[in-house]
Amino acid sequence: MLGICYYPEHWPEHMWQKDALEMKKLGLEFVRIGEFAWSRLESEEGIYSFEWLDRAIETLASAGLKIIMCTPTATPPKWLIDKYPSILPVDINTGNLRGFGSRRHYDFSSPDYLREALKISEVVAERYGQHSDVVGWQTDNEIACHDTCHSGSSNARQAFQKWCKQKYSDIASLNSAWGTVFWSMEYQDFSQIELPILAVTETNPAHQLAYRRFSSDQVIQFHDSMIKVIKKHAPNSWVTHNFIPMADTQTDNHALAKNLDFVSYDNYPLGRSDLFFANAPKENFKPYMRTGHPDYSSYAFDQSRGISNNNFWIMEQQPGPVNWANHNPRPEKGMVRLWSWQAFAHGADCVCFFRWRQAPFAQEQMHAGIKRNDNSPSQAWHEVKQLNAELQQSIFKAGSKVKSKVAIVTGTLFQWVTEIEIQGKSYSHLEVEFSYYSALRQLGLAVDFISTEDDLSQYDMIIAPCMPIVDQNFIDKCKNSKAHFVFGPRAGAKTKELSLVPNLGPGLLQQLIPIKVLSTETIRPDCSESLSFNDRKYESCCWREELEISAGVEILAIDEKADPIVVKYGRTHYIASLTCDHFLQDFLSSVAEKAKINTLRLPKDIRIMQRENLTFVFNYASEPQSLPTKLVDKLGHFVLGSKKLAPYDLAIIQHANE
Repeated sequence: MLGICYYPEHWPEHMWQKDALEMKKLGLEFVRIGEFAWSRLESEEGIYSFEWLDRAIETLASAGLKIIMCTPTATPPKWLIDKYPSILPVDINTGNLRGFGSRRHYDFSSPDYLREALKISEVVAERYGQHSDVVGWQTDNEIACHDTCHSGSSNARQAFQKWCKQKYSDIASLNSAWGTVFWSMEYQDFSQIELPILAVTETNPAHQLAYRRFSSDQVIQFHDSMIKVIKKHAPNSWVTHNFIPMADTQTDNHALAKNLDFVSYDNYPLGRSDLFFANAPKENFKPYMRTGHPDYSSYAFDQSRGISNNNFWIMEQQPGPVNWANHNPRPEKGMVRLWSWQAFAHGADCVCFFRWRQAPFAQEQMHAGIKRNDNSPSQAWHEVKQLNAELQQSIFKAGSKVKSKVAIVTGTLFQWVTEIEIQGKSYSHLEVEFSYYSALRQLGLAVDFISTEDDLSQYDMIIAPCMPIVDQNFIDKCKNSKAHFVFGPRAGAKTKELSLVPNLGPGLLQQLIPIKVLSTETIRPDCSESLSFNDRKYESCCWREELEISAGVEILAIDEKADPIVVKYGRTHYIASLTCDHFLQDFLSSVAEKAKINTLRLPKDIRIMQRENLTFVFNYASEPQSLPTKLVDKLGHFVLGSKKLAPYDLAIIQHANE
């Protein structure tokens, strides 16, 4: 299924019908509308204007299109800010008010905003909740992006004090949990607690973690209230939200997705790659400047599938250059089609493109659409047309599942801990997690992202690249699992309140592998040392731990001084250092072999993915590449493409006897 993001309020009404007919002819089925239209829907308090939106819906529906309606809460209008200025958030880095003039200018702790956001959401849901042409709903837009999860307002401070009192009950318990005796930070009453911002130097890490938990809870409370309002008036429609990359929101995305029917994701491979790989050497970045890294989009796809344990949608697919990254190259020809097929391969049931036509005005005028602002088709138009023709061959059906024997344990909590206590500037939770993920994908493996709360029984290999806080419930699941486990450095090193565990790291994991972390060092990336594994040399860098091992623990890799770096006990492995891509591929391949999982060393820019009875093959290279005959013969026959892949092209193989 394919869709489009459309803003009828941006275009003269006489253009709507032609737009709708062209959308349908192009093969688009869904149209998302209304997400930024609050000022047009309610120009003054209580003065609503829906007639234009009624006509837009009628025009689109008459062409055979299905409507995705949005709550317009990401852009509170000026009259609302003027009446309730406390809606505006306060920047936690400067203490300055973040003013009106863009979007997402609201504070999740503002009672006024919660009330007004739910009010407009209910008005819209009541009007269109039973509308036959409105099939689904999107809440807000990219919630908590632009660093808006946190606020330093007085509303946030008061709400945080209340949250702390509910969590800790009495001030003595909070003082004990946070260790406030350090630096004479003890509190006598909850009303004394400030937000952990704008201090002279670093603030108490437990205080920071509590503030992040609180801020996440505020976002989730706001979002859950909105879902409840929509479902009250639209009980027969699905509700989703368009997440951005899972780490950017500073919010517990598993909790945020809990009451949604499925998750959606906004896929911008070039814009986000430019930010994510900003510090990568030119020789590593330039080959992917116009394609995105082969594993970057799928990293987000698999996370999207994981946070709701369900298939997902792409609610916004990049069609050309964007306007918001440090640099904004145009995609190579063929990449919009490839990204879309890649999303389907990883579990997407629908891909919607952003946007129908490039806007000639305002902040996003340099952001491409599938039509240019003069209404001529862009390169993306032709790729969407080709994509639709291929989808019409009924190669696969929506609802089919991705199945994996390998999982990565992830969670926003782990990200918070490593951002609060970074210890070394070269350590990045996201980069560490991505390095493990990319190594697995280069071995041809499908990967699920799971939380510590998820069932482990379906997996043969479970990896936790960075898991500083571990609870007993997860340890018990590991004990009852038959999987092979790999834990990266920092695992189990902290209590739930971000203190050192009393029995040394890896804390509770000592029930699975009897080792102790005696000390930790972080070193400059250009001062790496060697690691020896299976008579080969690799890199040990950035984060390194000194281990004490007990009897029965097997040493798999050592450093230059012959100290243990990688150890094993039963089916549990521990890696006490950050390392290089070559080591991760070789080591994870060896663990997969023990777990009886087949791996395949893929050419550098080739990736494969299986979705039920289909294997998708993607070529990110600028030159043709051929698949090994042995692989093709084993899998079955081509239903799209061939053994020889053109640059930026793909093939789909249907499995034999299926």
